[in-house]
Amino acid sequence: MSDASRTPLLELHGISKSYGGVHAVADVSFAIRPGTVHALVGENGAGKSTLVKIITGVLEPDDGELLIDGEAVWIGDAQTAHRLGIVAMYQEPTVFPDLSVAENVFAGRHPRTRLRTVDWSAMEVEAMRILRELGVEFGPGTPVRGLGVADRQLLEIAKALSTNARLLIMDEPTAALSPNEVDNLFATVRKLRERGVAIVYISHRLEEVGALADTVTVLRDGRHIDTRPANELSQGEIIRLMVGRSLDALFPKEEAEVGEVVFRAAGLTRRGIFADISFELKRGEIVGLAGFVGAGRTEVARSIFGVDPLDGGKLEIEGRPFRPRSPRAALRRGLAYLPEDRLHEGLVQPMTISDNTSMAVLPALTAAGFLRPRLERTLARRFMAELSIKATSPAQVVRSLSGGNQQKVVLAKWLAAEPRILILDEPTHGVDVGTKADVHRTISHLAAQGLTILLISSELPEILGMSDRVLVMREGRLVAELSRAEATQENVIQAAAGVEEAA
Repeated sequence: MSDASRTPLLELHGISKSYGGVHAVADVSFAIRPGTVHALVGENGAGKSTLVKIITGVLEPDDGELLIDGEAVWIGDAQTAHRLGIVAMYQEPTVFPDLSVAENVFAGRHPRTRLRTVDWSAMEVEAMRILRELGVEFGPGTPVRGLGVADRQLLEIAKALSTNARLLIMDEPTAALSPNEVDNLFATVRKLRERGVAIVYISHRLEEVGALADTVTVLRDGRHIDTRPANELSQGEIIRLMVGRSLDALFPKEEAEVGEVVFRAAGLTRRGIFADISFELKRGEIVGLAGFVGAGRTEVARSIFGVDPLDGGKLEIEGRPFRPRSPRAALRRGLAYLPEDRLHEGLVQPMTISDNTSMAVLPALTAAGFLRPRLERTLARRFMAELSIKATSPAQVVRSLSGGNQQKVVLAKWLAAEPRILILDEPTHGVDVGTKADVHRTISHLAAQGLTILLISSELPEILGMSDRVLVMREGRLVAELSRAEATQENVIQAAAGVEEAA
């Protein structure tokens, strides 16, 4: 429970940081108390990442000061932050795949024997204790290379817990976790809070903020907007503070005329991954593909697009057979796929917005074998305007964009190819509510123009809000097809979990 009389563990007084005259954060002041979960919310570009980097010693503020236990401190590097008990864990796991789980947990901090050699036994015992506390299924000796994204995220949490942190910063910690793993994480966070650890919790999932936070701080455009007890703020009020306006519709769905069947999948099978997947998609329709993490949704999409091979089944696009030999072959048939992992599969980070946007349509932008830069820039500017991509110019490097704007560049790349069928895998993963509304508006508008969309999402409100029909997968099989009217939260979860409806 929050205790207002307790001395703050960390205080920020007038923190400011600028880059080339642009304020990343400006005059930010608030306090974080021990034994509380303090949610830090705001749109992409609101200043959250900059503040975290200042608190953890990665960046120095241009102005302002930090106080720990009421004393002014200088945190000039990550080592100083660690000594002060400040630890951050980030959305993208940073692990060493060729080492074991225990070696990763204690990387750079191996326990030593009296002879100064690594105490392997003590390391395994302590790693096992932390893993049990998290409720994970892998052990300290497990090779990290064999772990999936969700398990690597849990390993990142275990690494942070091993430091006995006083202040633990968690940046989108549940992005790749299943509902059961989220519950385990929440239980761990509550135990840490009871021990007096302060948690700074950064998440775009406002339902998590409501379930877990004691206090909420809202940032907008680099400025501190408000800090209030979480029980005084509804989700709607948080959104209003974040975006400076009321979002009447997070899921702005245009009426679309659903036409004829343009895509058929019959008996799609990939041994050990999914089996006997059959469904149809119609012109102008948004079909949601729901299911828990590990149900096989992404794997089906990758096989349809020709990334991974199929062992059986048939596909048809607009009445003609289609064999997904490669992504290029799929693109030629009017099929595009926006992948879940935008950083590694959707974008070339060191390249510009222009370079990335034109990547799928280079032949159309060349003459006599030479790229025509003016056409490339014109194409990029068009999609920057259509998708409201916030950037200085088409020449801006993609790595420097916020997560939401990076996602829009991936979308622009595939829309430039003018597909007729678009598979979107977690299209709003890790983006803020304002950007979500923009992406949803774009999706809805594309469907209204006759584009067929298969929408894969782990966020149930997104599936329910945007879909004309919902398909549900469980353990590699398609287990339900629900109309928009039938697709309630209860019905989708029951199907995804294999729970029989109570009589």
